[in-house]
Amino acid sequence: MKNLTSILILFIFISFIACSPSQKTESLNTLSNKEAGEGWELLFDGKSTDNWKTFNGGKVTGWKIIDGILNNSGVGSDHGGDIITKKQYTNFELYMEWKIAPESNSGVFYHVQEGLTNAIYETGPEYQLLDDKGWPTKLEDHQYSGANYAMHVPQNAKVVPIEEWNTTKIIVNGPHVEHWLNGTKVVEYELWSDDWNKRKKTGKWNEHPRYGMEKSGHIGLQDHGGLTMFRNMKIREL
Repeated sequence: MKNLTSILILFIFISFIACSPSQKTESLNTLSNKEAGEGWELLFDGKSTDNWKTFNGGKVTGWKIIDGILNNSGVGSDHGGDIITKKQYTNFELYMEWKIAPESNSGVFYHVQEGLTNAIYETGPEYQLLDDKGWPTKLEDHQYSGANYAMHVPQNAKVVPIEEWNTTKIIVNGPHVEHWLNGTKVVEYELWSDDWNKRKKTGKWNEHPRYGMEKSGHIGLQDHGGLTMFRNMKIREL
């Protein structure tokens, strides 16, 4: 019985160490050997924002790194705190995990170009991030998480409970774009197609001629309406 008790205590101790916060933090923001061999690269290492800069600006300010998680300022503004990768990408597969505070709103952009406008969302298409279940006012269909904001409505999109982490995947290969949310493809479209041009002309972006027109550019994260947290951000060029 004494030996059994000792074994049980040892098992509990090992389990505690395996699940400790420090161990969990160390496993975040890393690439497996398989991923590295496939050409994936980390956009965020959990320790610094060296791969990022402020949109139309310089060093990242306002954002915080807490226990390996990248947090936007949580203040919210129309524009001014958004950040972009220093590197530009053309065709790629992007993966990230995100969690959003109640009644908060953010987005992920691609093919962003600086110097064209003061607002990041007027240059690159946006994958919408939102507290879908807790948003206090009525939403348009194109405002839910996974949408191509103000352009394409997500289909069969389901966010996880607010305290859990969502997964996002964006694939851009030439004009073909896919939005994935929690393992489900929720949006698919062709850039610069007749359908795409019609949606732009008849919608919010009609008066923004450079919106979505670039074939290469930066990845962007929005600091817009409340707190959003990001981790495990990685990209593979196609």
